[in-house]
Amino acid sequence: MPIYNKKFTILALLIFSFNICIAQDTSLLKNSIPDSLKPEKHFSGTISATNNGISFIPTFTLGKPATIFNLSLGGKKLSFEPELRFALEGRPWSFIFWWRYKLINNNKFKFNLGAHPSLSFKTLESVNNGVITKTITAVRFFATEFVPTYVVSNKLSVGMYYLYSHGLDPAATLHTNFLTLNATLSDIHLTNNIAMRLSPQVYYLKMDDKQGYYTSGVIAFSKKNSPFILSSIANKIINSNIPGKDFVWNVTLAYTFNNKYTRK
Repeated sequence: MPIYNKKFTILALLIFSFNICIAQDTSLLKNSIPDSLKPEKHFSGTISATNNGISFIPTFTLGKPATIFNLSLGGKKLSFEPELRFALEGRPWSFIFWWRYKLINNNKFKFNLGAHPSLSFKTLESVNNGVITKTITAVRFFATEFVPTYVVSNKLSVGMYYLYSHGLDPAATLHTNFLTLNATLSDIHLTNNIAMRLSPQVYYLKMDDKQGYYTSGVIAFSKKNSPFILSSIANKIINSNIPGKDFVWNVTLAYTFNNKYTRK
């Protein structure tokens, strides 16, 4: 598909170029800064496969198996975090190009800011002389996020999340407001090697003139010294006039990696 190939090539070049930029050395400072003072960079991510692709706003689903790539490249404060979603057969679902900044990051309170352009892909069918033709089109969005979090203990944190998205194309929802109240209970040891994480939330969603209230949650299991995580998301409508299923869920297997390095 020509549209898919072109966008994927541009995306690959963007990620490759950014990786080169953050790894490139500054020759004038190369030998003058002690290693302990050189900024630490990271390249981390998660590669996931799921039986039902669930969107960033969990009431929306792909309705079929999906593969999701979450990457993060950057430093202590600023990072570039592309999120690439595909149907399992390879068709693009959505591409989100996050830039995130840690404005406050201490032991008790964290406040992150983020912004992204994104593409949501749709497959349109047309019939010409009895022949069905499928064309992939992209709808553009721009969004910002505000993420305050209070750390209650080393196992419990509570917070809120607010996202505003603006559609840039006639086919897109013009204004989307997404507000959540959430909590994360982590590092719950079921055995010496198996730990569980729970992340419940309630949220309000407004899309142009439609709105709704929902509840959702994530349960995840991890094994000590293993890069794999098994998780499940469930989402339930409380009261809404936004089209969507009353209850959606999935099971996801994810592979995680985290590499840190310092400029030489």
